[in-house]
Amino acid sequence: MGRLKRIARRTFLVGAAALAGGVAFGAYMVRRPHDNPLAEGLGPDEVTFNPWILIGPERITLITPHVDLGQGTAHMQAMLLAEEMDLDPGGFETDFGPPAAAYWNTAMAEDAAPFRSSDDGLMARGTRTAMDAAFKVLGMQVTGGSTSSADSFDKLRAAGAMARETLKLAAAQETGIAVDRLSTGGGAVVLPDGNRLPYTALAATAATLEPVTDVAPRAASNWRLIGQETERLDIVAKSTGQQVFGIDVTVEGMVHAAVRVNPRRGGLNGYDASEAEAMRGVQGIVEVTDGVAAIADNTWRAFEAVNAVECNWAAGPYPEEQADHWAAVAASFTEERLDKEWRHDGDVPAALSGEAIEAEYRAPYLAHQPLEPLNAIVRITEGGVEVWTGHQMPRFLQQVVAGVTGHEPEQVMLHNQYTGGSFGHRLELAHVRLATEIADQMRGTPVKLTFQREEDFAHDFPRQISMARARGAVSEGRIAAADIQIASVSAVRSQMGRIGQDVPGPDSQIPAGVWNAPYAIPNYRVRAYAVPELAPTSSWRSVGASSAGFFGESFLDELIHAAGADPIEERLRLASDPRAGAVLEAVAEMSGWGRALPEGRGLGVAMVESFGVPTAEVIEVEATDRGIRIHDVWVAAEVGTLLDPVNFENQVQGGVIWGLGHAINCEITYAGGIAEQSNYDSHDGMRIWQAPRIAVRAVELGGPVRGIGEPPVPPAAPALANAIFAATGQRLREMPFVRAMDFA
Repeated sequence: MGRLKRIARRTFLVGAAALAGGVAFGAYMVRRPHDNPLAEGLGPDEVTFNPWILIGPERITLITPHVDLGQGTAHMQAMLLAEEMDLDPGGFETDFGPPAAAYWNTAMAEDAAPFRSSDDGLMARGTRTAMDAAFKVLGMQVTGGSTSSADSFDKLRAAGAMARETLKLAAAQETGIAVDRLSTGGGAVVLPDGNRLPYTALAATAATLEPVTDVAPRAASNWRLIGQETERLDIVAKSTGQQVFGIDVTVEGMVHAAVRVNPRRGGLNGYDASEAEAMRGVQGIVEVTDGVAAIADNTWRAFEAVNAVECNWAAGPYPEEQADHWAAVAASFTEERLDKEWRHDGDVPAALSGEAIEAEYRAPYLAHQPLEPLNAIVRITEGGVEVWTGHQMPRFLQQVVAGVTGHEPEQVMLHNQYTGGSFGHRLELAHVRLATEIADQMRGTPVKLTFQREEDFAHDFPRQISMARARGAVSEGRIAAADIQIASVSAVRSQMGRIGQDVPGPDSQIPAGVWNAPYAIPNYRVRAYAVPELAPTSSWRSVGASSAGFFGESFLDELIHAAGADPIEERLRLASDPRAGAVLEAVAEMSGWGRALPEGRGLGVAMVESFGVPTAEVIEVEATDRGIRIHDVWVAAEVGTLLDPVNFENQVQGGVIWGLGHAINCEITYAGGIAEQSNYDSHDGMRIWQAPRIAVRAVELGGPVRGIGEPPVPPAAPALANAIFAATGQRLREMPFVRAMDFA
């Protein structure tokens, strides 16, 4: 068993102990740099200064280890390196690089600490340091949690600065000109007379030198690329159909496979493959965990064959009917199921001892369903395994594959790919395991597994199902008390359990967006209840805040209405974090809050902090004869320092559309133990003709750099619900909203 496999199973135990102050890594272990994975197999004229840069006589390659799921991380990482190296877009190639401990995620480690983002106290700082030490020592390479920008900002600029100064030193060696007389630009060292020495020509000399490490990244006043509008490196390829995604990859000699796995997530009690085996192009039917796979000479024939197999499915481990799922959630508001009381300011029982305002909210299971179906190519030999797919946890993938094949994790090489969306879907490993099981029965032959859309729906690990019960009170035109209790299955425990990870302690994602809400309500309590696992779930874009944010901001709006206060003014009065106040003021100005509206129109506001980013949204709707029409959305988010204005706008707009479409139309329900929704026609996102105008503003207060992939999602649903109330007087407390009304 390899070292990674041995230590990764302890990862979250170590993290929990670090939180409790029970683990202190030796200073040597924490400070020791990880091996540079690029150093293995270097050519004689190639040089690598650190894990992110490889230069040879023909090309410059920048390693962008945070996988690109459509959110633009490859471009972002490349621009941070190019900024410091004085490279121009088009003057280099990018690669996701190999799985390696050197690419551990610092920002995710810090976000794992259960403290509010504004908490800079001694305990919070110490815990974040301990978590970072744990993630570094364990080499936790993960893309997720809107952490790619925060994780990359300092690391990659430092790496680029190191490369730039070392290349200048190489030029000084070759020319005899002092380093302080040299400059850089356009991928070259520039001599005093204007002559240029390309970095590629300096690689051989640079390889003989010790890298220059005593160098600081440039000041913001000298940035050429960061904070400027730049064209994404992949935009031309994607616009012209030339971008290669995982599903496009081919390997010589490969066969195609499709699977059918028990849609109830139980076992397989037998099957009849006689019809399938006689079909054209079919090379065989093999058994995999809880199902069967068809192997054929193309994808369509594999689909047709596997659908012809008659399977006898066993019963599943969770309730068969949706009503029973809801009943299990409702029954979990008990002291025995209390996961944690996350916040208790003031004296809530006393404040609510009189007449109280009460409400109950629900958020359903939701599918991930990115446009590109799950896929993977696996080739197994005695010497090792190669995998071609797009994945967010490369080192966990190595473990899972090695566990099937009997190799060491280090013998598994992942060729990470661009992917057509994820939203948390490609944090899962079931499809890679299935592809490996098939390939293990055909060693030496590359096997490409592609999921049918219906199979993807049936075996998605959806967003958590959750419910909130809230009580509150108002006094003298203000909110006096709020008690929000949330019961939910734990997506984090479900997800990590599938890769053999125990997650001790409470799950902060159950009440995310509510327990950390930056509001100074005099009497405020937030409790989370852990529902026993029902259908297995997973991280879905913005995770717990996608549902809990709806609960918290909807109930806050109900209390503000009962108090007779203005929805933005009262939120501003309660705002306990300057960042929250800044985004509320920004959306108020952007939307013209307070202006007179025509009959049947309404404005709604919501502000949710998720992943350390306070995000406020105002939505304007109109009640028409054909249903609710969404006209405009205004969004402001505080991200510390804006790295890319174009991608920021794209990500925010996409998050709003994602949040609105799912709030209006989508849910996963179970009947007979099987998900009833099997394709986009029954899990319908927002259509172009429904889409509103979306105005975006980045608020920069100079704090830590934050990501924006997920934070625009949580405020969308409550802002829409609050706008509909303002226009119609009807409160929406359950998603999807289409259950209660039509949308034009």
